[in-house]
Amino acid sequence: MKSIFHALIACALLVGGLGASGCTTASLGDPLSGSTDDPAVGFANAKSDSEENFVMTVGRRIYFASGSAKFDDVALETMDLQAQWLVRHPKWLIKLQGFADDPGSDAANVALSDKRANAVMDYLASKGVDRRRMWAKGYGKERLVRNCSDLACKAQNRRVNVNLRKEFDAAAPQYTGG
Repeated sequence: MKSIFHALIACALLVGGLGASGCTTASLGDPLSGSTDDPAVGFANAKSDSEENFVMTVGRRIYFASGSAKFDDVALETMDLQAQWLVRHPKWLIKLQGFADDPGSDAANVALSDKRANAVMDYLASKGVDRRRMWAKGYGKERLVRNCSDLACKAQNRRVNVNLRKEFDAAAPQYTGG
């Protein structure tokens, strides 16, 4: 009983410490855990070929280590699931948005985030997703998920978002206007 009490105290202190780490939003566990399967309100009746189904069953984010565009095991598993889903649902176009956290110059962050987005595109293509359906763009440190000073908190900013689209946008080389 005493050890359970100590474990609860330790958890409370850990959770309390996360709130004081400088993140502007609450931290929910390991930011690189790859866990994107929390229940989503309003998505219970999503069709199997819908964007909601993709988000709920596969997940749209790939995370990276600081300064890297290399994949860890969680990223590979997520991208394998993404590729399988995307091959089954060829009606969707795929916009790959790369992001970085804030160490380094703006130019270096844009280059790194572009490298990450293109690495994901190359991987998905290697798994059978038609390259003509995809485009990649690096945004650097724009659109931070977390605005914080703690390194663990910043990890969620080092990502590629796999977004489903019905048409090409101006960032796509395939875009013809209109």
